[in-house]
Amino acid sequence: MIQSMTGYGKSVLHLSDKKVTIEIKSLNSKNLDLNVRIPSYYRVKELAVRKELASSLVRGKVDFSIYIEMTADETSTTVNKGVVTEYMQQLRNVVQTGSSNDVELLKMAVKMPDALKTEREELNEGEWAEINVKIKEAIKEIIQYRIDEAASLEDDFKLRIKNIQSFLEEVKSFDEARIEFVKERLNKAIDELKVTIDENRFEQELIYYLEKLDINEEKVRLANHLSYFLQELDTPDSNGKKLGFIVQEIGREVNTIGSKANFAPMQKAVIQMKNELEKIKEQILNVL
Repeated sequence: MIQSMTGYGKSVLHLSDKKVTIEIKSLNSKNLDLNVRIPSYYRVKELAVRKELASSLVRGKVDFSIYIEMTADETSTTVNKGVVTEYMQQLRNVVQTGSSNDVELLKMAVKMPDALKTEREELNEGEWAEINVKIKEAIKEIIQYRIDEAASLEDDFKLRIKNIQSFLEEVKSFDEARIEFVKERLNKAIDELKVTIDENRFEQELIYYLEKLDINEEKVRLANHLSYFLQELDTPDSNGKKLGFIVQEIGREVNTIGSKANFAPMQKAVIQMKNELEKIKEQILNVL
């Protein structure tokens, strides 16, 4: 079962003094590109979070965030009165008038360095245990999102592969007519030269030329690659890179058939195969 690399997961935890919101977003990427944003007092747990995300999500451009909204009446940030008072006195000295507005001075003073002080919170292991449960919930949610997103991709892939198989059958049906067309074209070219030729030598050269245009091996390999792609879609694991490699091999065989075709109806079928394959290539980049 394939998974998309596009996904979203969210969980919310209400604690006695705060609301904790956990969000995970992911987009397609060749490898795992992990961006973790968490409050400083949880920073000691960042490595564990990264390992959990890497083992669960495997690949993609992943943004993980923990947002804290304080709900308690008390706050850990306070005004540093001594520093603010000193700033205000210095500002009065700069103004050098007795009619300075203290409110305006205060507005400027609180913007100065060290005007506010924040007491650093220590990590509460019990609190983190609850948060970790919610992290796992968010991961499960984004994985389910990826699975649901990939369901439509899988249906589309199967349809495209079926269409290519149908065009391959058309190519096979044109093969005999193509050989006759090539023979007629060569005979006509020789007739226009109005020269006497050695029939045996002509037959040998014709056989050699037709062997160069033979596409039996390409047809067999293409059919095998198409079947292999469908087999990989039905495996329990999602391996977008492997599917991408198979798509490259399919493209190689289609291109070779097209270069050897030399017959308009067959070339039209090849163009249709290329069109279907391009649609697969666009979407395969988003498969985990």
